[in-house]
Amino acid sequence: MDMWSAPPRLTNDGAFMADPVPAYSAWRREAAVHRTTTPDGSPVWLVTRYGDVRSALTDSRLSLAKSVSRVGYRGFALPPALDANLLNMDPPDHTRLRRLVSKAFTARKIESMRQQVQHVTDQLLDAVPTDGPVDLIAALAAPLPMIIIGDLLGVPDRDRENFRSWANALLVPNQAGPVTPARAVDHLQDLLSTLIATHRTSPDGTLLSDLVRVRDAGDELSEDELTSLAFLILLAGYETTVHLIGNGIVTLLQHPRELDRLRRDPSLVPLAVEEVMRFAAPNPYAIRRFARQDFAIGGAQIRAGDTVLLLLAAAHRDPDRFTNPDELDITRIDNGHLGFGHGIHYCLGAPLARLQAQTAIGSVLTRFPHLRLAVAVDELQWRASFRSRGLLALAVTTTPSRTP
Repeated sequence: MDMWSAPPRLTNDGAFMADPVPAYSAWRREAAVHRTTTPDGSPVWLVTRYGDVRSALTDSRLSLAKSVSRVGYRGFALPPALDANLLNMDPPDHTRLRRLVSKAFTARKIESMRQQVQHVTDQLLDAVPTDGPVDLIAALAAPLPMIIIGDLLGVPDRDRENFRSWANALLVPNQAGPVTPARAVDHLQDLLSTLIATHRTSPDGTLLSDLVRVRDAGDELSEDELTSLAFLILLAGYETTVHLIGNGIVTLLQHPRELDRLRRDPSLVPLAVEEVMRFAAPNPYAIRRFARQDFAIGGAQIRAGDTVLLLLAAAHRDPDRFTNPDELDITRIDNGHLGFGHGIHYCLGAPLARLQAQTAIGSVLTRFPHLRLAVAVDELQWRASFRSRGLLALAVTTTPSRTP
């Protein structure tokens, strides 16, 4: 019997996150839907197969609103000022708030940021030492999205490093650190309240200033919704992109044939980023959903109020949808990955995350033709969080190998 036999055990173990695919694939083979619990003990239904996952992402019988939960889903313990965001809303409120933010993430707006993203990337890579190991998470993957999303919202430089540490405390609660999750929440709420007050008195044309103006001009946006939107844009804009860049680089370094193809043909970088999103996604699960009514998914009878988790990482290796799903193929054309969602909840920031990942990965490979891991693969440390999959550090060497 497979060592990962059902029932699945969702865990915050960083060692498990180093190679979770065997477990995910076994769960998918064993059943389309499993009954299990999250690490905090919340009961959930786990959906594993591509067709069911994709359908569930657009199923109106599944709600994002926590109020629908029958048993009181735990998840993040956030105050109303941080919780009234798009990840907890259904239409019509979701439609209203999404419309207010969407103008900041249009294709034209994102394309206009290309030069800025490249400039920041070049500055960060200029500071990378060439005479010893360097941590590419600390040197590039983490600061790049923090700078870009910080500029977009108008977050002062002095607050950006604090935000990163507080976000990490919230998202990796079991990791030893100077700040507890509860204190991180307090700090984040204070930071955002201060930022909003500053943008009220001194608007600067950034997205946050625009949202403050909308809030103060009418009734389209409550104060809690304003603060929660700023929180979500900061957190989502930072978190996914950090791990997409880090996972992309480490995955390519472990697949030298694909790495060589990419070096020889840099025009494949956009396809490579999409393949990384499928193959080594930073978000193994979609945001949890709650059943509005009794209905069936994959043969399982879901009750009204039950929590449903969609296991994207298992769906992305489903042989019924992808040819050779366990192979990294940076030329894969028919790549219907669900890493940014699907339907009305498709990630607004996906174009910006793609731009940053493409720029960062392409620039690293161009700048450092001898890039390689500075530690063994099994020495890499992964975050202790079942919600996301990302490296704590990525030690690389940029100098040629000295092996004869």
